Amino acid sequence: MSQRRYFKLQGDFPRAGLIRRLAAALYDFLLCTAIAMVITLIYQQGFLRAIYGSEQLMQMSQAGMLDRDPLLASLVFMGLFGFFALFWTRNGQTLGMQAWNLRVQNRDGSAISLMQALLRFLVAIPSWLAGGLGFFWMLWSKDQLTWHDSYSESVVVRLPKKNGN
Repeated sequence: MSQRRYFKLQGDFPRAGLIRRLAAALYDFLLCTAIAMVITLIYQQGFLRAIYGSEQLMQMSQAGMLDRDPLLASLVFMGLFGFFALFWTRNGQTLGMQAWNLRVQNRDGSAISLMQALLRFLVAIPSWLAGGLGFFWMLWSKDQLTWHDSYSESVVVRLPKKNGN
C-alpha cells in the first residue's frame, strides 16, 4: 500500500478551463518536439552511425530504410512518457502547465501515481488523434473532465498566481 504525497500548495482550486489547457499543451508540444529531435539525433548520429558507419547510414537514409524504425519510435515514446511522468508525479506540472498555473492531481489534492501518469499519457494519444475530441469532451462533462482525466481518475486545476506575477 503506497502512501499519498500531497503538494505544499493545498486548497479547493477551480478546474482548469479548455483555453488554458490547450495553451499549456502547446508549450508542452514544443518541448516534446525538441525531446523527439534530441532522441532521434542521439539514436541516428550516435548509435546507428557507430554500427553502420557514415556512408552506409547515408545510403540507408536515402533508400528510406530509416523512415519507419520501430526502435526509434519506441525510444521517442518512452522519452515522451518519461517527460510527462516525471513532471506529473513530482510536482503535478509540466513546464507548460507551470507557465499557465495548472496542476494535475487527484481529487483529494495529492500527486498522481506513476500508473495514473501512464493512463493519462496513453489515453491522451487517442484524445488528440480524434481531432482533439478527448479535450473538447470537457465542455460537455459535468465535472469538466477530458478523456484522460476520467480514465486516470485525476483532475487539472488552476492554481492562484504567485506573488510577483
